Amino acid sequence: MKKYNKVTPEGTKDLLLEECLIHREIERRLGEVFSSRGFHEVVTPGLEFMDVFEPEVSGISPEVMYKTTDRRGRLIAMRPDSTMPIARLAATRLQNQEKPIRLYYTQRIYRSNPNLTGRSDEVLQSGVELLGAAGKRADLEAIATAVEALSRCLPDFRLELGHAGFFRAIAAQLPISPEEREKIRSTIESKNYAALNTMLDALEQTPSVTAMRRLPRLFGGEEVFAQAAPLCGSSQAEEMLGYLHDLYGSLVKLGLGDRLMVDLGLVQRNDYYTGVVFSAYAEDCGDAVLLGGRYDNLLSCFDMPMPAIGFSVNVDAVAKLLGERGFTPPLPRPEVLIFGEDGYEMKALLFASGITGQGGSCETSVFSTEEETMDFARRRGIPRVAVVGEHVREIRLSPKNEEGGEA
Repeated sequence: MKKYNKVTPEGTKDLLLEECLIHREIERRLGEVFSSRGFHEVVTPGLEFMDVFEPEVSGISPEVMYKTTDRRGRLIAMRPDSTMPIARLAATRLQNQEKPIRLYYTQRIYRSNPNLTGRSDEVLQSGVELLGAAGKRADLEAIATAVEALSRCLPDFRLELGHAGFFRAIAAQLPISPEEREKIRSTIESKNYAALNTMLDALEQTPSVTAMRRLPRLFGGEEVFAQAAPLCGSSQAEEMLGYLHDLYGSLVKLGLGDRLMVDLGLVQRNDYYTGVVFSAYAEDCGDAVLLGGRYDNLLSCFDMPMPAIGFSVNVDAVAKLLGERGFTPPLPRPEVLIFGEDGYEMKALLFASGITGQGGSCETSVFSTEEETMDFARRRGIPRVAVVGEHVREIRLSPKNEEGGEA
């Protein structure tokens, strides 16, 4: 029987040395932005009951979830999404908290992706949820926070705006079943124009079918709103388009220039989105590095109705991009290597505690001799060696020579 004790499961990977440092640096930068804007950190369990991720609400298929059972036989899922658990948390542990509630998180989600997609099954996300706040001001705050946070990590991203309800308003005018609507949505999301045209060709060629055919091509700047206006077909779609246009006009002041785009083909699968949706993309990364949107109906599923908006940053994707662009934080190097002579091992450890207690950095030698310790320090580039015996001798190292003396 083949053993798998030297490999990781498909869709997962180890993070080594510099990779860990890049991840921690991104988490630090994002956390600073979130906390400075009044958001408070929470952590939800990696395991949740399947009921939290009801497919009709979450839009997450059970097939992509990692599932198990607890000792009572109840179905458990490894967290495939962070918004649903935070909605659960807000509706239970924070139900008496004054609104709005500003929360942020950094945690992993787990989804089983189809073979050969190249996507990870384990993704580190960092994001915010603004709960109990509706309207333009809340939407602007969430998007502005997303722009500031991502700007601290990637200066050259592109931000795309859409409206979750716009597709639904157009689709509601078509004589199609919910299953057919989902197929159309999927082809628009993947920009599969050929498959979309095949499905729409089978319908009576009404203005609504024409609008749906044009939807994935409604992408660009200010001109998109003029192109989309004749295609609305209902007062509801007109209202959504007008609101998005107003929001776009305000966000122009963020200074993104032509990196602020409108995409009316933004039709993510997550069924809980109800209003504005937004995504961010970076060069050399096929998937979005940030996803977000308004979800005003989600908390009703947890018996605590309130409007909400949030977003998440794909920390793994951002870290990969930064690594490929040459951002490699130097590995921490101790300022001094401490060697304890025979019988003075504990004195050496206490000496090390004194250094770290004052904010310094050090490493203790596990070698048997001073010579081995010195050789190791040179290979590692550690500038000083402290030899602890009856007295403490400090030896400063240089590429060519060394100087010794008593401390």
